[in-house]
Amino acid sequence: MEPVENQQRRPWVVGVSGASGTPYAAAVLRGLLAAGESVDLVVSRASRLTLLDETGIAFRDAHWREDLTEWLARGADGKPGTFAPDIDDVRYWNAGDLAAGPSSGSYPVKGMLIVPASTASVAGVALGLSKDLLQRAASVMLKERRPLVVAVRETPLSGQTLKHLVALDEAGAVVLPASPAFYAGATHIQDLVDFVAGRVLDAAGVPHRLYRRWEGELGGGLADGRGGASRGD
Repeated sequence: MEPVENQQRRPWVVGVSGASGTPYAAAVLRGLLAAGESVDLVVSRASRLTLLDETGIAFRDAHWREDLTEWLARGADGKPGTFAPDIDDVRYWNAGDLAAGPSSGSYPVKGMLIVPASTASVAGVALGLSKDLLQRAASVMLKERRPLVVAVRETPLSGQTLKHLVALDEAGAVVLPASPAFYAGATHIQDLVDFVAGRVLDAAGVPHRLYRRWEGELGGGLADGRGGASRGD
């Protein structure tokens, strides 16, 4: 008989909230799948409006495979067919399904990434509201002491949101603002998006080649003329 650990699928839960920044979520999803990771996807109701506004894609429950494939195939500049995603190991859960697998601590997962994280989702998780599956799954990560990365995307931040972020940090989450850096030699918007996505994957311990890492050489990103690695690798 095959060992139990080899039979059990252990995905990363990816929660997409309503904050602007759907290209960040797409890059993280592509990075996870490229690394051979399984993904359980939760797309909040508010994020569907943001996705429609930023990409023109209407994310539909009954056609989520087609819509997800179209979304992940687009570059950060909105150009279709930039990537060729393989979504075979993605499982989708409706955000209103509070009986879904990720709502329980007994459901086996590696951790959760909220990308992008709106201030509303940050508040909901920090306060333990569990008003939808995204918030409930994040609360499960905290109570089970599993990795939770919160890529907050908002500016400026109010004092109340800062308090919520401190509460998440104290509870064990990684608070990761969606703040692109420029030392990696970015030359396209995709490079900046991939930097943030790469830092999210770094926090989760998932290997990737999304950006040029700092090697202690000033101007190294300009010298080799290389921005992100996503287009050529």
